[in-house]
Amino acid sequence: MVFGGEEYGTGSSRDWAAKGTQLLGVKAVIARSFERIHRSNLVGMGVLPLQFTGSDSAASLGIKGDETVDVLGLDNIVPQQELTLRIKRSDGTEETIKVKSRIDTAIEVDYYKHGGILPLRAARADRPRRPGAQAKAA
Repeated sequence: MVFGGEEYGTGSSRDWAAKGTQLLGVKAVIARSFERIHRSNLVGMGVLPLQFTGSDSAASLGIKGDETVDVLGLDNIVPQQELTLRIKRSDGTEETIKVKSRIDTAIEVDYYKHGGILPLRAARADRPRRPGAQAKAA
């Protein structure tokens, strides 16, 4: 999990920044706000963009990096859903906060559920064709 500030992803090298995030094993990015295209690229790589609500931030929550963070409510994800973060601190205390999923559209829900756009496209390519449907010639 990565925590960020305002306009997370601004100035990044577009899709490679999201690819690098995914290749490092990051499953979610939680930020105050996202640069528009970078947010979309994260979803396309199967990384969950989450936005703090209200005045919450990594700083205001005292995030140090030794916490365990769980995202609750992903079972039936829908666009711009409110989710819950459960933050377990190294001293044994727990805190829950609300965050907003920045999966903004129905197709992005599909991308996320499949682990990104490429796994989704691969899954659809493997699907049997409808009876009577013809393949298009290249």
